[in-house]
Amino acid sequence: MSAPGLTAAPRGRVLIVAGSDSGGGAGVQADIKAVTMLGGYAATAITAVTVQNTLGVSAVHEIPVPLVVAQARAVLDDIGADAIKTGMLGGPELVEAVAGLIGRAGVPAVVDPVMIAKGGQPLLHGGAIEALRTSLVPRAALLTPNAPEAEALTGVPVACLDGQRRAGEALLKAGAEAVLVKGGHVPGERVVDLLLTSGGETLFEGPRIETRHTHGTGCTLASACAAGLAQGMDLVDAVARAWAYTAEAIRRAPGFGAGHGPLDHGWPLGAGSWPVAGPAPRGGAGL
Repeated sequence: MSAPGLTAAPRGRVLIVAGSDSGGGAGVQADIKAVTMLGGYAATAITAVTVQNTLGVSAVHEIPVPLVVAQARAVLDDIGADAIKTGMLGGPELVEAVAGLIGRAGVPAVVDPVMIAKGGQPLLHGGAIEALRTSLVPRAALLTPNAPEAEALTGVPVACLDGQRRAGEALLKAGAEAVLVKGGHVPGERVVDLLLTSGGETLFEGPRIETRHTHGTGCTLASACAAGLAQGMDLVDAVARAWAYTAEAIRRAPGFGAGHGPLDHGWPLGAGSWPVAGPAPRGGAGL
């Protein structure tokens, strides 16, 4: 018998291929929390162990590529997955290996092209950006770069909405099925995230939240999107729900740490019922 108010079983299996954050705010810790809070089931293949807190990353130990692949295959061969989400991948060998895993799995992949930690620590090296561009971007059902990541992948300056649009279009041409170009790094009183597909664009827009507690925002949003796709949601609905969930998690951040603090991933637990989908976006006009 399930506890009152809880579903008997999670819906939507998400395999997360990403690094561990000892501070719990980003990486697989944020991924697991987001997927779980949205009713999915999270499994992981750990790519790296980091020593970090809200003040930054002080050390990184990368997991050997064969062991990362073995973790993923163990999950896929037994539990299975309805979607895959990627985060910190490190070097080009792992990027290529993960691209192969996605191809064999045959499920939607949400690719978060994590390049730099919140505190400025580089998280990709040795030609991994080129490997992302050529091998992983074409495997993405949804690519979720922030402005600096979109610039690095395309060479297109991203300092305004038009830049977001041009970079997103370039990434669609590079093979991604859909691209969510995030606008948190773009100046302005309002933040606009632009979702582009071959069928058009959708804007998700809201007032900028003035806070230093944004650690793990990208991981959280991408994993929340993956949960929706794993549950069979339409892409726009999945992104809308993920966007609303993440925005509220930022607003309710607990204020932990002296640096870039974590979000409140568990906020729906104290918010009553959680809607099946977030607010409906309007194409080209925002939320």
